[in-house]
Amino acid sequence: MELNQDIMKAVETLEYRVTAGDVAAKTGLNISQAEAGVLALASATQAHMQVAETGDIAYEFPRQFRSILRNQSWQLRWQETWAKIWAVLFYLIRISFGIMLIVAVVLVLAAIIALQIAMQSQRDNDSGGYGGSYGGRGGFSPLLWIGNDWFYWFGYGPRRRYDRYGYKGGGRDRNRHDLNFLEAIFSFLFGDGDPNKDLDDRRWSEIATVIRNNRGAVSAEQLAPYLDNANLNDDLEDYVIPALSRFNGRPKVSPQGDLVYYFPELQVTTKNHKPQSVPAFLKETKRRFTSASSDQVTIAIGLGTLLVVGSIYLAYAAGGWTTGFIGLIYSLCDIFLGYGIAFLGIPLVRYFRMQRLNAKILDRNSQRQSLVGKTVQRKLDYAKQFAIETIVGKDNLAYSTETDLIDQEIANRDKIDEEWRKRLES
Repeated sequence: MELNQDIMKAVETLEYRVTAGDVAAKTGLNISQAEAGVLALASATQAHMQVAETGDIAYEFPRQFRSILRNQSWQLRWQETWAKIWAVLFYLIRISFGIMLIVAVVLVLAAIIALQIAMQSQRDNDSGGYGGSYGGRGGFSPLLWIGNDWFYWFGYGPRRRYDRYGYKGGGRDRNRHDLNFLEAIFSFLFGDGDPNKDLDDRRWSEIATVIRNNRGAVSAEQLAPYLDNANLNDDLEDYVIPALSRFNGRPKVSPQGDLVYYFPELQVTTKNHKPQSVPAFLKETKRRFTSASSDQVTIAIGLGTLLVVGSIYLAYAAGGWTTGFIGLIYSLCDIFLGYGIAFLGIPLVRYFRMQRLNAKILDRNSQRQSLVGKTVQRKLDYAKQFAIETIVGKDNLAYSTETDLIDQEIANRDKIDEEWRKRLES
């Protein structure tokens, strides 16, 4: 069985001594996955299994278990090596879009300048050495049309505005250096990924935390703000079924006909569980268009516009050149134009799509928030009857793989004798 990285992190966070319920609550994995994953990790790392007198099981892992795994498994070493290689490769992929844009713009502008020089030279020769109107067909020159501002962008970046107190830098972007320009190009094009890609993990981790904070017994209304499609306007509690399935929950019916749910596996832990803070409802994060600064976005749009306009002009003005540098760039005009249109079009489409997705996110957040605090008190009172916490401590172990079974029996003979005496007296 492939070892689960989330389980490894949970073991480290929980100080290397865990139950399956501890791991399930920490990671949000279902109970069967947590049990199988912990057992596989224990088997691979020479962990000790500890059985309490109640029959509950805990596992104690060596603190250097990752080193043990690396020494034993070439797959884990390869995974760690590949993770480092992929980080470098992905960074190169990210910056390649910015490099391609800059190279394309430079080549197009260089071809336009070369074309202007060639046309001017030809015109001077035709007029006996005296210059005519400067420009291409009809005297039009894109270099003049581009204007001083674009050259300022290339040389110095965005124009700074000053007031009597100094730089007026535009709010939060004043000292922003989160992304370099090439990284900002990728962010402008494709965004920064889905901020809710771990939503399902967060959902189940928060639900497990709510259950544990209530010592393993809850009502459906307490779980509703973390589940989808919850409806408290009828008596059906079908929306709780995924939580029951994931954490092996069991329903109990009160004399009044109310349903509560308890989760035996999540009631078993290695230490006293202190209530942990948990959000009142599962909140999704709104998507962000880009983490690039406003100045970086402006430059990116400017470069994309330059590439489109320059490619169109070059395709129009350089039709007579089929050789040399100008001819080469002319043959690539369609590619440059397509890249420029895509460079400006992809973020535009993504922006409108993001607006729709954020509207849906706000609706779901509002729906979950409306379910907060709807719990019926009599249900809470009934649930307390099943709220227990079983602690697998080192002082109540019946068996441990740390020492030989005979040695454990000798060490526990007083306890065994006392147990037999109680049985005989009863």
